[in-house]
Amino acid sequence: MAKDARQSEEEPIHDASSGASSPDAALLGDANKKARCGPKAKPAIEASDIQGLKYFDTLKPLLARLHDIGTERDKAGNRELHLDEYCILQLLWMFSPILTSLRALQQASELDKVRRKLGVGRASLGSLSESVSIFDPEPLKEIAAELAAQLPQPSQGAFDPIGKTLTAVDGSVVETIVRVARLAWLPKAGGKINCGYRLHTQFEIFRSTVSRIDVTGSKPKGEADERAVLARTIEADRCYLMDRGYAKFTLWNDIHAANSSYVCRARDNSVYEVIEEKQLTEADRKTGVISDQIVKIGASKADDTSRTVSKSRRTSQSSRAC
Repeated sequence: MAKDARQSEEEPIHDASSGASSPDAALLGDANKKARCGPKAKPAIEASDIQGLKYFDTLKPLLARLHDIGTERDKAGNRELHLDEYCILQLLWMFSPILTSLRALQQASELDKVRRKLGVGRASLGSLSESVSIFDPEPLKEIAAELAAQLPQPSQGAFDPIGKTLTAVDGSVVETIVRVARLAWLPKAGGKINCGYRLHTQFEIFRSTVSRIDVTGSKPKGEADERAVLARTIEADRCYLMDRGYAKFTLWNDIHAANSSYVCRARDNSVYEVIEEKQLTEADRKTGVISDQIVKIGASKADDTSRTVSKSRRTSQSSRAC
């Protein structure tokens, strides 16, 4: 009897008359079956899922020059995935929402439609993963610069008298690459961050395009300091728009020496000498300008080289120098 009792607890209860198990037991069996099967596999990528391949026609000639980069180790001459093809596949991944993983991209490379339109061959998971360490991305900068030069230069409207390209500068992470930024940080015990990188970005306001990005370590010290990075990359005929983190007299003087100008937030405790007070127009007052002055910034009497002459326009929101 004891054995029969144990069996009644462990086995499904059957209806003696019909031989069928109870509804509860049937549901339990279905749940166990689903648990054993695991998550449902994603459907394979099909040709109809990939759209817009015609737009790659203008990019393929630009990327063709990259074909032989990274082939130095290929003594047998049997490499199947080259840098130009890798870039094409990466662009396909970026602009195809259906491609959400490396495996999905690999599946797309097997489609006749993709191989024919893009001029690429079948790419294995191993070759795609290996490409990150083999291919040098530096030559892509030249292509990006060529494409940026083709963008039209729109009118700056009221800023036309400046006669320079308005360029916003910042050393922070921009929203469009937030996923890349998260992947850059290496976590350690306790949920703290071990290391990462900072993107020093220069953005042309009226063309709505990034003119350059310089990557350094995440700590803004030494060569990675955002002021040091800008000092190394100053170009002529630009008007740099900066926050107060870029407040440094020698940097401002370097910008001026390169035939560029700047607009920079000044710190609240900045010390300066007013050289000339300019009269405000009615239009100035309507836009919130409090004062328009030419000033000499800096309080060091022992070293006058640390001082710079700037034009300061103070508004009700902030103080700027240009």
